[in-house]
Amino acid sequence: MSNPKRKRKSALYANIIFSLIALTSLGITIVCLLINHSIREDLENSNEVNRSLSDYADTHIYTQSDLDSAVTSAKEEFKEEEKNMLLSEMKDRLSSGDSAYALFRDIFPDDLIVYVDNSYVFYPISDNYAHNDYVSDNFIKDETTDEITYTDGNGNVISAKGIDVSRHNGTIDWKKVKDEGIEFAFIRVGYRGSSNGGLVLDELFEENIKGAIDNGIDVGVYFFTQAITVEEAVEEADFVLDAIEPYNLKYPVVWDIEALEGRAEDLDAKTRTDCAIAFFDRIEGAGYKPMLYGNLMSMLYLLETDRIEGYDKWFAYYHFPDYYPYEYSIWQYSSKGKVPGIEGDVDLNICMKKY
Repeated sequence: MSNPKRKRKSALYANIIFSLIALTSLGITIVCLLINHSIREDLENSNEVNRSLSDYADTHIYTQSDLDSAVTSAKEEFKEEEKNMLLSEMKDRLSSGDSAYALFRDIFPDDLIVYVDNSYVFYPISDNYAHNDYVSDNFIKDETTDEITYTDGNGNVISAKGIDVSRHNGTIDWKKVKDEGIEFAFIRVGYRGSSNGGLVLDELFEENIKGAIDNGIDVGVYFFTQAITVEEAVEEADFVLDAIEPYNLKYPVVWDIEALEGRAEDLDAKTRTDCAIAFFDRIEGAGYKPMLYGNLMSMLYLLETDRIEGYDKWFAYYHFPDYYPYEYSIWQYSSKGKVPGIEGDVDLNICMKKY
């Protein structure tokens, strides 16, 4: 006869086993469902990528050649746009009165540009030469009178106001000149003839130098050269020394060299520099301060820049602001100044050095 307790225990074990099997089946089913969902999602993503690639392929596939061509085209478009902008700016500035030099100094800030023989010559700005320490913003131009002064940056004028004159300015009322605030004047002693080479005393030299000194204006003198040999340069210096001997000069004795026409126009830079130094040495030996007057062509083209570096310079440049990075003491900024006591135009200067 069977044991009832054993039957109940066997039934219990059977139920437990069936429950475990059912749970296991359920778990496997869930796992399968999850795997199936993941596979379906991956397939959908894969199909989406394939469709995208297909769409992209239908559009275009860029080769390296295509990319190179696109880059080149972009560069050309940029250059064309940049060129048009530059040309437009140049046109606007020239139309508003800016000079070619003003444009060039902005476009080529690392060069000095000189117009020689119908072409522009570029001189790289060199650190081998001593540079002036002027602050461009401290040069102040009066828009009403066109007068230029140099200030300390706080509005205080620290430059001296001057003119230079010759017989071309006619008879001068030096008292009116003084009352206008002119502090110094360079008087032309004379010049050497451009054809025969003779030395000529300016016919108003004595009248001008006496008139300036008598009215309390400090003076210097200048001589317009046409020397073609060292001997002629020394002769010019001696001519000047004889003329200025009776007078008390506060400012330098200047050798004036400009764009030459005549007997000295074909002189090479070395010979011309030899002449300049011979003149300076003679003047300095007599106890005066020598100085070179000239413009960009004089300083960079007509002379050897490295050999004249140690001499004081009077720089002629008729645009604003200044355009000479190397050392200079006096700036002749206009040839069309108006000063009471002088009929017509007169050269205007400022001096940044105490003489």
